[in-house]
Amino acid sequence: MTTAAEIRVKPRRPAWTPSQIVLTLVGTAVSVVFLAPFAWGLFTSLKSESEAVQVPPHWLPKDWTGQAWKALFETGNITNWFVNSLVVSVCVTSVVLLVSALAGYGFARTEFRGKSVLLGLVMAGLMISPAVLGVPLFTTVQQMGMVDTYWGMILPQCAPAAMVYILYKFFQGVPRELEEAAFIDGAGRWRVFFTIVLPLSRPSLAAVGIFTFIASWNNFLWPYMVTNNPDLMTMPNGIATVMNSYGIQWAQLMAGGLMAGLPLIIVFVFFQRQIVAGVAHTGLAGQ
Repeated sequence: MTTAAEIRVKPRRPAWTPSQIVLTLVGTAVSVVFLAPFAWGLFTSLKSESEAVQVPPHWLPKDWTGQAWKALFETGNITNWFVNSLVVSVCVTSVVLLVSALAGYGFARTEFRGKSVLLGLVMAGLMISPAVLGVPLFTTVQQMGMVDTYWGMILPQCAPAAMVYILYKFFQGVPRELEEAAFIDGAGRWRVFFTIVLPLSRPSLAAVGIFTFIASWNNFLWPYMVTNNPDLMTMPNGIATVMNSYGIQWAQLMAGGLMAGLPLIIVFVFFQRQIVAGVAHTGLAGQ
């Protein structure tokens, strides 16, 4: 005989509320808007060049072909450009994380003469467009003999005013009691920073690192200004050079754009939780 305890009643799924339905529809519409350009680029890259410029345009290729992808690899040094972009982006991200963490913690926890003035100068960097600094930066790099070098592309991108501010706001929210307890136990400032503060700031550090990597990977203007050597070109510069050499080949252009954006898509897919958590922990979400 089956007892009541043995009878498992499947919980009934609650019905959707009107607000949930509206939010789901809005989210779906926004997703379609953001995914449409990606889908259009992918389908165009699988068309022939003659079909890619047909009027009126159509979404799906009539004759599926990988001609644009093959031509892209044959006419450009994709592997070399990819490695250059990876080296530059990783180095920039590492330096920015180190500098931002040290500067943000220094502003948040230490008192020194001229602190407010120095912090104001750092914040002023948020109001200056990087394009305005292109000429003086290039002159400085040229005088230092770093044109057509990795360091010439890396160092000018390591002035992270926004990232310093993000970590500064986060470090202000770290309880001082944790550091004071470590000081009582005999720990020094550096030990407190590396063993207590940095582990607590992993979400913010992850967000800063991801944002910096994406910005450096997408940076076209500065590597274009400071590099003339084809062997040192990054992905955006290399693909633009191929397009300029052979005219506007729309299928190749879409294939190159997808190739350049693929690492960023992978970074976002695998680290989207860290991005959201980092923004939430910095306290910038409501500002």
